[in-house]
Amino acid sequence: MSAPSTRRVIIDTDPGLDDAVAILFALNSRRFDVLGLTSVAGNIGINITTKNAGRLLALLDRESIPVITGAAAPLARKGIEEAGIHGNDGLGGVVLPEPLAKPHGYAPFWMAEQLRANHAGSVDILALGPLTNIALLLRDHADAARRIGSLIVMGGVVHDKGNVGPHSEFNFACDPEAVDAVLRSGLDVTLIPLDVTRKVRASVEFVQALRTGIAGNAAADLISAYFQDGHESRPLHDPCVMLLALAPELFGIETRNVSVDLSDGPDAGALVAGMASVKIAMRVDVEGVLGLLAQGLA
Repeated sequence: MSAPSTRRVIIDTDPGLDDAVAILFALNSRRFDVLGLTSVAGNIGINITTKNAGRLLALLDRESIPVITGAAAPLARKGIEEAGIHGNDGLGGVVLPEPLAKPHGYAPFWMAEQLRANHAGSVDILALGPLTNIALLLRDHADAARRIGSLIVMGGVVHDKGNVGPHSEFNFACDPEAVDAVLRSGLDVTLIPLDVTRKVRASVEFVQALRTGIAGNAAADLISAYFQDGHESRPLHDPCVMLLALAPELFGIETRNVSVDLSDGPDAGALVAGMASVKIAMRVDVEGVLGLLAQGLA
């Protein structure tokens, strides 16, 4: 197991059930120094994703961590919402306290401020939703963006079927132009595609074992709302970002040259062969990552 992390992180997110579990893990494990939660439209509209980020902080009494409102729409397209999976509130009807503080600022500008205020390479970005905020950071604050330590992204699909188009994944399909900007940026990027995240699912027994504290009980409620049937949850996509950041040895990571489909067809946002060299997680120790997830939520 990796030594406790001391990395400073910005969590860019569109909560979302699995986003919420990932954020609870990051906050409760105390192995991340979370500078802030930046919201982005994705699973649901920007007002709800922003409020949900604040609700998670209120639940764990972490109001010292700011919520910063981000992009309300993709760079060049109409967004895609997933209220059918996450519910109209984004949290599957799970009730959380109201935010203790109002969101402030504008995410790309705030990110740039944080990156300039810290040593180059000392702040990572954990990206759980569409990459619009990151693309705007690259476009408008390129000097600050170059100071990112690593960028770990839940998104894309390599060999599996897509969950939006035949070969396209939701986060990337929401804003293909943002994905293109990130892939071409030269940043230290690691992608966690559906090929891996679909393997990480919670059983009823796993959920029952989580019910040991505020974070664990909330995560159990959220995952229960994320069950497809009575046996196991839908994939726990976004927690994989936090788990890889802490324990990369639990993932099999390969370097591949890729690009993104920028067409208007059904596979917009799909990963294709290209020139951008990025790291992609292609394998996962499911038992290991679920054990680490449970430990961090306890």
